[in-house]
Amino acid sequence: MSASNELDGRVAIVTGAGRNIGRAIALALAEAGAAVTVNGRSNREAVEAVVREIEAAGGKALAVMADVADEAAVERMTQATAERFGRVDILVNNAAGRPEQSLDEMTLADWRGVMATILDGSFLTVKAALPLLQASGAGAVVNIGGVSGHAGAKQRVHVVTAKAGLVGLTRALAHELASHNVTANLVVPGLIATARDPAKRLPAHHSVSRTLAGRLGTPEEIAAAVRFLAGPQARYITGQTLHVNGGVYLG
Repeated sequence: MSASNELDGRVAIVTGAGRNIGRAIALALAEAGAAVTVNGRSNREAVEAVVREIEAAGGKALAVMADVADEAAVERMTQATAERFGRVDILVNNAAGRPEQSLDEMTLADWRGVMATILDGSFLTVKAALPLLQASGAGAVVNIGGVSGHAGAKQRVHVVTAKAGLVGLTRALAHELASHNVTANLVVPGLIATARDPAKRLPAHHSVSRTLAGRLGTPEEIAAAVRFLAGPQARYITGQTLHVNGGVYLG
């Protein structure tokens, strides 16, 4: 583990943590000393692989499969975390669906499916963990947004709307939870180099956007921002949107 265990004794839940940004966040929080519940919806093998990585480095982790849009499943995930680790201090809402569809092809079911994962899922996880976050004394909610929620993008009306909604949710949570010493912030990744299904092409907005940094970001750079906001040095930061995007969007 890291020599700087600023999250020692803390417990985190990271949704959508089986791969890419979610995986990097789970590993970063564990490196900082937190016990981590690694959540996924369908790929148990990937989730359990992250748990093994954390444990191999000397950390503590729990694999929990749950669809964040399923209220009962979210309740079970939170309960399993509390039973295993005794508390919840950090909640990272990373789970998301990002399909590309033109508006004329999009159905109401398509729209609702994206909203369910990104917005309903974030609401349900916060609701389920609320008593534990309030009891923490230094709770932190970190939502993971998307640059398209600020700049817009073609073929992603549902995703752009849902990610923009996270801005409002984060600000509302900051007001709602402040009296319990729980912070709420939003980290917005820009163009990030992530592993993708070979059958899927890059999102359309990747081909027309360029970063000032001249490169794509890494999942670890997003994870570093989350680790900071979850830690003791960020207790005076709440309700904020932190863009980590190499200058592709200047908010």
